[in-house]
Amino acid sequence: MKNINPTETNAWKKLQLHFETIKDVHLKELFKDQGRVAALTIQWQDFLVDYSKNRITEETKSLLVDLAEEVGLSEAIASYYGGEVINKTEDRAVMHTALRDFSATAYHKQEVAGVRDAIKTFTKSIIEGAHKGVTGKVITDVVNIGIGGSDLGPVMVVEALQYYKNHLTTHFISNVDGDHVMETIKDLNPETTLFVIVSKTFTTQETLSNATTVRAWFVDQLGEEAVGNHFVAVSTNLEAVQNFGITSHNIFPMWKWVGGRFSLWSSVGLSIALAVGYDHFEDLLKGAHEMDVHFKEQPFGENIPVITALLSVWYNNFFGAESEAVIPYTQYLHRLPAYLQQAIMESNGKSVDRDGNPVTYETGNIIWGEPGTNSQHAFFQLIHQGTKLIPADFIGFKKSLYGNTDHHDKLMANFFAQTEALMNGKTKDQVTEEFKERTLSRKRIEQLTPFKVFEGNKPTTTYLIDTLSPSTLGALIAMYEHKIFVQGVIWNIYSYDQWGVELGKQLAKQVLSDFNDVESSNHDASTKQLLISYKNA
Repeated sequence: MKNINPTETNAWKKLQLHFETIKDVHLKELFKDQGRVAALTIQWQDFLVDYSKNRITEETKSLLVDLAEEVGLSEAIASYYGGEVINKTEDRAVMHTALRDFSATAYHKQEVAGVRDAIKTFTKSIIEGAHKGVTGKVITDVVNIGIGGSDLGPVMVVEALQYYKNHLTTHFISNVDGDHVMETIKDLNPETTLFVIVSKTFTTQETLSNATTVRAWFVDQLGEEAVGNHFVAVSTNLEAVQNFGITSHNIFPMWKWVGGRFSLWSSVGLSIALAVGYDHFEDLLKGAHEMDVHFKEQPFGENIPVITALLSVWYNNFFGAESEAVIPYTQYLHRLPAYLQQAIMESNGKSVDRDGNPVTYETGNIIWGEPGTNSQHAFFQLIHQGTKLIPADFIGFKKSLYGNTDHHDKLMANFFAQTEALMNGKTKDQVTEEFKERTLSRKRIEQLTPFKVFEGNKPTTTYLIDTLSPSTLGALIAMYEHKIFVQGVIWNIYSYDQWGVELGKQLAKQVLSDFNDVESSNHDASTKQLLISYKNA
C-alpha cells in the first residue's frame, strides 16, 4: 500500500478550505435542497443507509472521495483482497474475508472449507445429541472461554441472534476475575456441559487461567478421563492444546492471517454455530460476503463502508469530534457497541504512521453506545445539549421478529424522532410559543427559555434494515470491518496490529512475580504503595 500523509494531499487541502465555508452551516439550511436526501442515500439489498443528516454537501462528498482516491484506496483494496502482507509489523496478510467466501477462487479455499465442514459435523452431533457426555447424557450447556476477539465477537453474535437459538444454553467466561468464573459454572452440571477454549496462541494469561480453573473443577467431579468428551479448543498452537489434555480430533484450527478481533467468522465462531445451528452460522458468513463484494466492487460514492469511513474522517479530522456513538434500536444488539470498541479502537488507535513516524493529525475514534430507547434516558442529554459534537449511527429494523407491532411502532417512532430532533433542535421562538400555552409569568418564561433551546445540527447516519437475521447481521458487521480498513488507509496507519495491548500484559507478569517480595521490587512509589496495601489486606 502507498504510504501517504493524508494532510499533504491536494484533496485534504481543499477539504480544509471547504470546511471553513461549511462548518457553521445548519443542517436545516442544507435541507432546503430538495434533492439532498436522494443524493445522500444508498439503497443496497435490505439496507437503506441515509447519511443526509450529516453536515456535508455533495461537494463535501466529492472532495472526500477525491481524498480516498489520492491516498490510493483502490490499490489498497486490491492488496487487501489479494492476500498481500498488509499487516507489515507482524508480517501477515489480512484475510478474514476469505473465511466467508464460498467461491471456487477463494483464498485458502480447501483449508477454510475443511474447517467449516468440521464445524458443521461437530455442531450437528452436539445439537442432535449424538455426541454425549462421559456419563451418556446429552449436552445442554456450552461455555465459551476466551477474551478479546475470542469472546467479544461470539458473545455479541449469540446475543444478537437469540431469536434463532436452539435448545443449548450458551455461557461466556472472559475476565480473569475468579468470581466471574465461579458464578458462571457454579450451577452447571459437568455431565451435560461442553467447554470451548478459544485462544489463538493458547498462551493468553486470562484464558489459560480460566480454562485451568474450569478444568480442575470439572476433573474434581468426573475425573481426567472425562475431559475428552467435554473440552474442545480453537487455536493455532496444537501442541499446547494437546498438552492441556484435549485430543487432536477436538481441536479446531485457525490461521495467523486472521486477526483476533476479526475472527468470529473462523472456528472462533464455534460457539455461535453451536448456539444457532450451522445453517444460521453459514448465513451469517454469506451475509458478510455480500458486503465484501459490495465494498470491493462499488464506486466509492455509492460504497457504504467507504462513505461511512469518510464521514468519520470528516468529523474526526476537520470538526475535531473525538467520539462516535452507536445506537442500535433493538435490544438484541446490546453488545454491538462493546464489540465495535475493540474492533475500531484497537485497530485504529495508533500514533505512528506506516513509515514509523509520529502522526501529526488525529487518528482513531472513541466508540460508545447503548440500545435505544434506554440510551435516550441515559446519555442523550449530552448529545442534544452538551458542548461536544458526537456523530451517531442509528441502527433500526423495519420488522420486529415476534411481530409485536404496537411495541415496534413505539420503538421506531423514537428512532425516527431522535434523528429529526438532533438535526432540527428547537429554536427560542418555538420554546416561547410552547410557553404561551402555560400559565407562567413573563419573567419565569424568560428564565426557563435558555434551558429549553436545542441548537440541533447534530449529525446522524441512519441504517434502516428490513429484518435482523443472520445474513443482515453478517453484512452489518462486515460493513464496520471495511470502514475500519478505509480509515486506516486514509490515516496511513497499520490497522491490524495491536502492540499497545502487549505492554500491560508484560508488566502484569512482572507485578505478579513481585507479589512474593513487594518491598524490594522495582516499582514507582505509587505502585509500590498499592502493592503493599493489597498484600497486607
